Amino acid sequence: MSKKSKHAQSLPVLNSNAAGIDIGASFHVLALPPDRSRESVRTFKAFTHDIQNMANWLLEHGITTAAMESTGVYWVPVYEILEQHGIDVILSNARDTRSVPGRKTDVNDAQWILRLHACGLLKASFRPEKLIVELRTYLRVRERLLDYAAAHIQ
Repeated sequence: MSKKSKHAQSLPVLNSNAAGIDIGASFHVLALPPDRSRESVRTFKAFTHDIQNMANWLLEHGITTAAMESTGVYWVPVYEILEQHGIDVILSNARDTRSVPGRKTDVNDAQWILRLHACGLLKASFRPEKLIVELRTYLRVRERLLDYAAAHIQ
């Protein structure tokens, strides 16, 4: 048996400037590569000011891309704010980021997302252009207002 086959081979890191974010309703857990900061995992609340601080913290540590996983709509403000700060953001499907079964924590999820993203194993979900997103928002608001008007008339 050769020396290489005795030791488990690690996946190559393709992007060392990557971060992983586990999105939650009230807070987000962010993981950086361990060599970037003494505090490689940090939690930020879900308020706009805290998300701005998250983006600044990423930029301070030289992060250029971040991957996140979310099953709800809580990812939208994080995505938009990080994108405004010039960070390449990848929204990944939760099925693509499933970890090994067992005890699951937000910190472990963020570190796992970081590992997958750094190795280039995550693909981005479809996100339409900025103008299309704006148009869809207006159309949804219009539809909601029409529903309210109809209910009021009844």
